[in-house]
Amino acid sequence: MTLDLWFFAIAAPAVIFAGVSKGGFGSGAAFAAASILALVVEPGLALGVMLPLLMLIDLATLRPYWGKWNARASLLLILGGLPGVALGALLFARADADVFRVLIGAISIGFVAWQIAQSRGWIRASQVALSKGVGAFAGVVAGFTSFVSHAGGPPAAVYLLSLKLTKTEYQASTVLTFWAINIAKFVPYAFLGMFTTQTTVANLALAPFALLGAWLGVKAHHMVPEKLFFRLTYVLLVVTGTKLIWDGLT
Repeated sequence: MTLDLWFFAIAAPAVIFAGVSKGGFGSGAAFAAASILALVVEPGLALGVMLPLLMLIDLATLRPYWGKWNARASLLLILGGLPGVALGALLFARADADVFRVLIGAISIGFVAWQIAQSRGWIRASQVALSKGVGAFAGVVAGFTSFVSHAGGPPAAVYLLSLKLTKTEYQASTVLTFWAINIAKFVPYAFLGMFTTQTTVANLALAPFALLGAWLGVKAHHMVPEKLFFRLTYVLLVVTGTKLIWDGLT
């Protein structure tokens, strides 16, 4: 990994994008930063570079959203996410992550399609939120996919969006959830050798861009009206889901 102009031309915008996504619009699309980084470094190193930066973004955005989350929903996702992280650590070297990428991508796009169909009256369905069992399962899937590709945002979003939270409650819940899940990922990542001297140097160089993205995300969150916020969230889910399916099939 060479920290040259080409590296920063690719990595800096990717990290800023991750900060904006995590800081203002949930974590749905933040995983794309690791995929973009993989254009200039080996994929395993890309995951190792991104985790400390994601943790820095989590820390920077925790204070602005402190106490504004849905505690029950967040705790449910975290409790499901921890065994999901453990499963990811156990199966990381053997699991076919592409299968999970396709499944999560399909669920993400299907959920948005369902919401659009309901809003336009094409289908009539109960407005009851998804059950706690579904929430716990979403946490497991989020923990696993977060471990193998930093793509835990979509399954968590599907559950949280079903609860009809306010935009800030939704955002704060994603911040709290992935703050805990990313901390849980750190030790297994270290044991798997995903942190090196090179990744540490890259982290130090990219940290200002992560903080800038987080700041921009928080500002954007408060400037965007609630209706538009959820429309953007649905768009990010579709984009993320499409990207996951593409990655899984290619």
